Amino acid sequence: MSAVLKVENLSVSFRQDGRDIPAVRGVSFSVGRGETVAIVGESGSGKSVTALSTVSLLPESATVTGSITYEGEEMIGATEARLRDIRGDDISFIFQEPMTSLNPLHTVERQIGESLALHQGLSGAAARAKVLELLTKVGIRDPESRLGAYPHQLSGGQRQRVMIAMALANGPDLLIADEPTTALDVTIEAQILDLLADLKREENMSLLFITHDLGIVRRIADRVCVMKDGELVESGRTEEIFANPRHPYTQKLLAAAAGGAPDPVKPDAPEIVRTEGLRVWFPIQRGLLKKTVGHVKAVNEADISVRAGETLGIVGESGSGKTTLALAIMRLISSQGRIAFQGRDIDGLKSRALRPLRRDMQIVFQDPYGSLSPRMTIEQIVAEGLGVHGSPTGRSRREEVAQMLTEVGLDPAMMHRYPHEFSGGQRQRIAIARAMILRPRLLVLDEPTSALDMTVQVQIVDLLRALQRKYDLAYLFISHDLRVVRALSHKVIVMRQGDIVESGSAEEVFATPQTDYTQTLMRAAFGASVA
Repeated sequence: MSAVLKVENLSVSFRQDGRDIPAVRGVSFSVGRGETVAIVGESGSGKSVTALSTVSLLPESATVTGSITYEGEEMIGATEARLRDIRGDDISFIFQEPMTSLNPLHTVERQIGESLALHQGLSGAAARAKVLELLTKVGIRDPESRLGAYPHQLSGGQRQRVMIAMALANGPDLLIADEPTTALDVTIEAQILDLLADLKREENMSLLFITHDLGIVRRIADRVCVMKDGELVESGRTEEIFANPRHPYTQKLLAAAAGGAPDPVKPDAPEIVRTEGLRVWFPIQRGLLKKTVGHVKAVNEADISVRAGETLGIVGESGSGKTTLALAIMRLISSQGRIAFQGRDIDGLKSRALRPLRRDMQIVFQDPYGSLSPRMTIEQIVAEGLGVHGSPTGRSRREEVAQMLTEVGLDPAMMHRYPHEFSGGQRQRIAIARAMILRPRLLVLDEPTSALDMTVQVQIVDLLRALQRKYDLAYLFISHDLRVVRALSHKVIVMRQGDIVESGSAEEVFATPQTDYTQTLMRAAFGASVA
């Protein structure tokens, strides 16, 4: 098999504060024509740096040595004009987060059309016809209606399909996909992976796939390259790597899957939260007088109950109402219906009456980097709630922060650092410490592990179990990662378009899903068998 891309002894370092910081060291691999090669490893292993090196997309502070050839032509040291010809034409990229890759000020038609104009000279009706063809190819329904849409008007899956259409616009020989499904629901992820496989086969493309998810690797890759700390520690055929991993790090990655089950709920555990007929409808208002002409029914008639020491898993695709339900329970958005917290009806309480209860209900968000202030130290971030509600134990703030950092597995000596000085897993631990320092009774966990590596996911799940055990916490756990939901939840509800379409014990829902929708979710996450 001839090599479309060949990387030999690639090393990359970045100049920082007068020092050269190595990011990639002596990496060698190749991608054959029509072949899928996956590069796997944890955050910071050098996966993305290696991919970006292929067509010199690294910043000026980078020093690159070794050899990278595309169809036998050396890319390191190539002129900028030649690299521009190759980028987007012969080698195309799909990035992890389309919302940051797509221009928010340009329509779908314009963004795809720019590439066609640059590389093929197409414009006007010819360009529009090509854009429609591409949108149809990547599975966008009613593509004519999407030509004038802006990125924020599309779902996550639709945005990723637009990114793929842009990457395919000029018929590339090599498609480099850098974590393209990390933020997507399991069903959308399955659709995107199937789409990439179909397009690769139809166009005879080569695919370099960057990921930390070994489940994806097993599904799509012909060969695997495992990276750790900037080095390639193991490579080979996918079936060989999975059957007989030789390097201890590869063995660790393959073993890193959230498993086990939560501790049983105590028979006499009190009920922490209950909803009856909870409904969240957002009015659709039109005209000069803002007349209500309809409603967006985000949550319909939700009945749930969670006891102390119990986890309720909330699953469903984006837009199903998962987060809206949790925000309504916490009285952060308006709703109708009954909400009882620790036996007290709170649905009719005003802000002032709710304030004393805020200590007992806290939330941890999906992206800790976005929810932690970059201008505050870790001590200030974790202690912020104590400034509002006071210390529940009467000790000094610094003592409280030090103890909580220790409990979440962080060194209290790091409390004077800032969020950017920590890894993704450490930042999530900081977010958990901030929520836990007030000793809440209810903790809402909104996709707390979706952006983390598999090994870090396992650590966070173990931490959440330990905290639940020690403090008898009630969790509302929102996630599209059904493996983590199964490992952490006692009960599960499945939401679709605002409705709870299935509910029951986690064991029952995962072993014998009753609705077609739940069965589709399970197949997307686990394959044919979900037991």
